Amino acid sequence: MRTTYMAKPNEVERKWYIVDAEGKTLGRLASEVATIIRGKHKPQFTPHVDTGDFVIVINAEKIVLTGKKLDDKKYYRHSGHPGGLKTSTAREMLQKRPEKMMELAIHGMLPKTRQGNAMKTRLKVYAGSEHPHQAQNPQVWELRG
Repeated sequence: MRTTYMAKPNEVERKWYIVDAEGKTLGRLASEVATIIRGKHKPQFTPHVDTGDFVIVINAEKIVLTGKKLDDKKYYRHSGHPGGLKTSTAREMLQKRPEKMMELAIHGMLPKTRQGNAMKTRLKVYAGSEHPHQAQNPQVWELRG
């Protein structure tokens, strides 16, 4: 009789990967980073166990959006007060807060559960090419395509 392997939380080995966003398309990069954070690239992936790895994204300000998305794509936030809805375009977000733009794209592809909230803590996004995680010895992750 065969049994299916189930990963156990104390057996999960986490690695650190570094991804360079320069010249990459936002959505394609976000989907691959979400896969790494979730752990779906590993053969021992188990849906109910958090098997993902840490991801450092550098050069977030050099991300590319296709078509007219720079002007047409809108980001919304609300202060919680009446009339407190604020909107900004992708162009404004890319100039002011490119890290937030990348985080929102990746977070939208993760589960909306407690496990997903824990996964979000393993994403580190930086606008420039510098990051403070040299001690973790991150490996370079080559994106597909």
